Amino acid sequence: MKNIRPIAIYLPQFHPIPENDQVWGKGFTEWTNVAKAQPRFQNHYQPRHPADLGYYDLRLDQVRTEQAEMAKKHNIEGFCYYHYWFNGKRLLNQPLDDVISSKKPDFPFMLCWANENWTKRWDGKDEEVIIKQDYSHQDDLDHITHLIPIFKDSRYIKIDGKPVFVIYKSHLFPDMKKTIDIWRAEALKNGLEIYICRMEHYGFIGDKYLKPGFDAAVQFMPYLKTSRFKDSIIWRANKMLKKIYGVDKLPYIYSYKKYVAQRCNDKFPEYKRFPCVTPMWDNSSRRDNKSFFALHNSTPKLFKKWIEAYLKKFTPYSKSENLFFINAWNEWAEGNYLEPDKKWGYAYLEAVKEAFSKIKKQN
Repeated sequence: MKNIRPIAIYLPQFHPIPENDQVWGKGFTEWTNVAKAQPRFQNHYQPRHPADLGYYDLRLDQVRTEQAEMAKKHNIEGFCYYHYWFNGKRLLNQPLDDVISSKKPDFPFMLCWANENWTKRWDGKDEEVIIKQDYSHQDDLDHITHLIPIFKDSRYIKIDGKPVFVIYKSHLFPDMKKTIDIWRAEALKNGLEIYICRMEHYGFIGDKYLKPGFDAAVQFMPYLKTSRFKDSIIWRANKMLKKIYGVDKLPYIYSYKKYVAQRCNDKFPEYKRFPCVTPMWDNSSRRDNKSFFALHNSTPKLFKKWIEAYLKKFTPYSKSENLFFINAWNEWAEGNYLEPDKKWGYAYLEAVKEAFSKIKKQN
């Protein structure tokens, strides 16, 4: 008997903010990159155009309500919002602030702190830093003080009554254990226990990373760099070009079909780790010709196959330790979304609905 809660990771970047206006130009949002994308190889699915919701603005209550209704109808049980905090400075916070203040939509949510530098590279690395992510124990205290009222929202996703908070890259902290200790102590003063997770990324995978005091890990898909398969023609061409031109960065184009086949054979770890799947991946609209990653030829059928394979393997750790993450709800500039587009319509959402309906029927 399995009771599993699918949670979709949610990007709040679809509205203008002064920081992006200053760097990228007035009115910049994620849609700017999405709309201007062009195909870079044969049969490359670009650009990607949203369907029912259009090029929406997340400052609009109606958009957020429609997203929640769409998710509910397709068995998704909550959103995991990316949360941006830089020593008290917040970015892209208006959508969540409005969700909290308006009490709408009536849909479960949780937070993942995207604790990277805010850069022009979109990957958190140190090149061309716009806002640096610094750490201090005073900031730990300030941060949890800010979060506690959010954790107390009745819609906030909980495990065993504990609000779930996810750290995107825990390896960046100078003293993760001390930070967690501060958070837990301050939360207890306010009558809360918190359930703290870390995202598992390439190069930082395993139970040893839970030792600072995490309750569980969250698999973050896709693990592109750990893939052992190589699309023979494309990979050989890449290797040849690297040898000829002496460059390190060229596009990495993988077969989604082969990737799913590999993932379906994954062994789940013995430590607590919530699974994650991704419907598509293609960050070429954010990257130059020499550094993008793409999972090519994704289909809803293959996506459903991956979900079903993971559902067979995943046994919840307790009645409410049953989260199953989908990356992502609306990461359009990484070609990574469930929302309907002009090509597939609702097909990826239907794949989620059908896969999780089977679990519900079994219960």
